[in-house]
Amino acid sequence: MVLENVSKKFGEFRLNNISFKVSKGEYFVVLGPSGAGKTLLLQVIAGIITPDSGRILIDGVDSTRLPPEKRNVGYVPQNYALFPHLSVYDNIAFGLKIRKARREHISDKVREVSEKLGISHLLDRKVKSLSGGEAQRVALARALVVEPKILLLDEPLAAVDPVLRWSLRDYLREIHRMFKATVIHVTHDFTEAISLADRIAVLNNGSIEQIGTPQDVFYRPKSEFVAWFTRTENIYRGYAEPVGSGLSRVRVGSLEFTVCGEYRGWVVVSFRPEYVVVSRHKIRTSARNVIEGVLTDYMDEGALVLLKVMVNEKMVKAYITRSSFSEMKLRSGEKVYLYIKASQIHVIE
Repeated sequence: MVLENVSKKFGEFRLNNISFKVSKGEYFVVLGPSGAGKTLLLQVIAGIITPDSGRILIDGVDSTRLPPEKRNVGYVPQNYALFPHLSVYDNIAFGLKIRKARREHISDKVREVSEKLGISHLLDRKVKSLSGGEAQRVALARALVVEPKILLLDEPLAAVDPVLRWSLRDYLREIHRMFKATVIHVTHDFTEAISLADRIAVLNNGSIEQIGTPQDVFYRPKSEFVAWFTRTENIYRGYAEPVGSGLSRVRVGSLEFTVCGEYRGWVVVSFRPEYVVVSRHKIRTSARNVIEGVLTDYMDEGALVLLKVMVNEKMVKAYITRSSFSEMKLRSGEKVYLYIKASQIHVIE
């Protein structure tokens, strides 16, 4: 599927020249905050809303003006949109009935998909009696039973509790493999995106900020927004100058970083907190950035502890394991040393 410069004005909001290609069998995640235009983009792809300009190609066919039923896409909205007055069976069969499939074919397909998704025991139940996880599986079955060329998922894990979310994330990965589906999944959750996606498009205020693999997006952000939204945590504006040997020095107030590459002028530098090594005493290291600071606060995040270290009026954040935190016996107000390799500091020009 290909989107070419797709734009749509919707009230005061606008999708701006959205272009990307999704390969057959790819799991493509559109990641962005609330209000970025993710749902509107899915509705345009599904044919629910017609774009003002641009083209949508599905299997090489211009589908820009085709109605939803002619596009052969499966769409699972955020609230699942199941019909409460129908049984689970009739909900799943709905798309096939609209397409006027034979009764025997409908029965065979509904039971086949239901068995694959592990919900065949629910077929006679009413929708209102389903749990959140069961409702999601029924909605997925309804979308998959018509054998869509593309499966569109709108925040599929947003309406379930955190414990169930983990199991359903694994379930979506399994469905992708089982059905060899081409999936476009939108979410605001970067951990969801990195665990599921082959590639990610970051959407902000109706525009694409970056498209790439999870590693590209999370470790090599192309904009300050992408770095911030993916919780890079350490983001600073500074002035860069080359210092030789393929390195540059970036001054951020009274704080300095040595980075790989030759840069001159104002830049943004970013590095993830898991890249920072922490010690109570100065140690010998190959890291070019050795910074002394004061631990001002810390946050327990389960297996990891996020440290907040003040360095020359700038806050630097670092992750250490819970066991390391206990062994080091760190306390707020104590001096610590931070070590960051030049190669692990990303520069955004």
